[in-house]
Amino acid sequence: MTLAEVRRGERFNIKYIPDDLVRVQALRFGISEGAVLSCHEKVPGGPVIIKRNLQEIAVGRNLASNIIIEKEN
Repeated sequence: MTLAEVRRGERFNIKYIPDDLVRVQALRFGISEGAVLSCHEKVPGGPVIIKRNLQEIAVGRNLASNIIIEKEN
């Protein structure tokens, strides 16, 4: 599943970022493989707002569709 498919309130961890350019973009936001995050909000047709500790980050839908995640229980 990709980050673009996550639902509001779900916790997940980043499994794989396949593209080097996408990986670099994600790292600029503090997102790396193995990080545990939660979905704070999804704007319809817009960005996915993710939360890590007290930091909220808006990730564009195109970037989110290239980040592979796994839901946490």
